[in-house]
Amino acid sequence: MKKVKVQIINSFSINEKGGNPAGVVLDADHLSMAQKQTVAKSVGVSETAFLYQSELADFKVDFFTPTKQIPHCGHATVAAFSYLRQLNQIATDRSSKETIDGLRSIFFEESRAYMEQKSPAFYQLSDDEISQTARALGLKSTDLLALPQIVNTGNSFLIVEVEERVLESIEPLHPEIEKISKKHDLIGFYVFAKPADPAFDATTRMFAPYYGIDEESATGMAAGPLACYLDKYHSNRTPNYKISQGRFMTAPSPSCIYVRLEKSEDQVTRLFAGGDAYVSSTINLNINE
Repeated sequence: MKKVKVQIINSFSINEKGGNPAGVVLDADHLSMAQKQTVAKSVGVSETAFLYQSELADFKVDFFTPTKQIPHCGHATVAAFSYLRQLNQIATDRSSKETIDGLRSIFFEESRAYMEQKSPAFYQLSDDEISQTARALGLKSTDLLALPQIVNTGNSFLIVEVEERVLESIEPLHPEIEKISKKHDLIGFYVFAKPADPAFDATTRMFAPYYGIDEESATGMAAGPLACYLDKYHSNRTPNYKISQGRFMTAPSPSCIYVRLEKSEDQVTRLFAGGDAYVSSTINLNINE
């Protein structure tokens, strides 16, 4: 049997409350891919990050949901690198990660860790798919304030805009969301509204049943695409966005995600999503060799 220590770290937290729990396993060189999947399933949080040695970056990171591996994960990245900094394994305000999808930069500002995402790519849905999207969320097409769009900054998400009262009342049909997500290789649906709280630029909900996540309380890799969508289609353009998530879950876990855009000739060339994180618990597992 192998012993595996998993730190549960809540990312995008607010004053060490709320946020999205991620598993973090350090020194994971000795674990096979099958064993990592077993650990992620046993831990049961939406994503677990496994860190090990890299010849190209400061750390190599693999991300697993309870059901499959994914290329990137925002809250697990923030969790892992915040924890490394707390352990003094990162001495400066810069770091880097290698993933199955390439190299990404990390930087720290005050208490927050930020992770790099790619420049955005936008994709349209057909009229039938827009109707299917509304039905999958238990809504009418008239509830959608704009045409839903797929936005990819490393992972693909379907960005859907509604009013805040509609966002709060959504009762998703997970099999329908999963069907659309599978067709377009989406992580999930990122539904947002202009919030009543002026402290935030958007309030959101995230549904990713295709990856075994009914609803997630903070999604850094989705907040990046949303910030790019807001920059492209909304008039209040800014390089900095503050996004709320997790308020309307059955068990609320309020979260705050910061996104910073870098632009050239009015085009987003690079972006970073970040936030705070704290260690909430430790899990010790024994898994088969």
